[in-house]
Amino acid sequence: MSAYLELRRAAGMEAMLLDSDRVTIGADGSNRVCLADDGTVSRLHAVVENYGSGWAVRDLGSRNGTYINGRRVLGEQALHPGDELRIGHTRMIFRDRRAPSRAARGTQILTVDPRPELTRRERDVLHALCRPLASSEPFSQPASIRAIAKELVVTDAAVKQHLLRLYDKFGLDDRSENRRIRLANEVVSRGMLTLSELNQSHADGPAG
Repeated sequence: MSAYLELRRAAGMEAMLLDSDRVTIGADGSNRVCLADDGTVSRLHAVVENYGSGWAVRDLGSRNGTYINGRRVLGEQALHPGDELRIGHTRMIFRDRRAPSRAARGTQILTVDPRPELTRRERDVLHALCRPLASSEPFSQPASIRAIAKELVVTDAAVKQHLLRLYDKFGLDDRSENRRIRLANEVVSRGMLTLSELNQSHADGPAG
């Protein structure tokens, strides 16, 4: 395979080949990318997966989180050549010889409000969407449309309409299946909902 992670260790740079479609990262020795020398890394911290059309990283409920280019990953996020991935105190660069770099692809500038104005109902939808991400369970994902509808006591169609407006407000104009995950990442990275709010929301549970 042509993809690899360029680890920045104290002893120097080390290239870790992504030689399977699913590569786990963590402090335990069973991980393909073992970071046992970093005390801030969880035993099973994150996983990098190949979906054929590209690579993505997912945090596995780690203590200290996973970051791409300084932004915390919630759920799953696509990787692009040159992205800096931070696991604990360990930094690494994602490389893929087959994929064009960000610079080669060009940069599309979007005029999107970093903190768009939201209605009260849109905030309710975002809270319900992001609530599961505060769980310590591995492989946690944003709530499904049906789960959001059940929590807010509305129809699936109503939730879909709210999400369409939210995708537009956050500049998520593609039609990919992971738009809910991208929306959840954007909400937290832009400070629209803090992790402490999500943790408190998760502890309290859905409103009954």
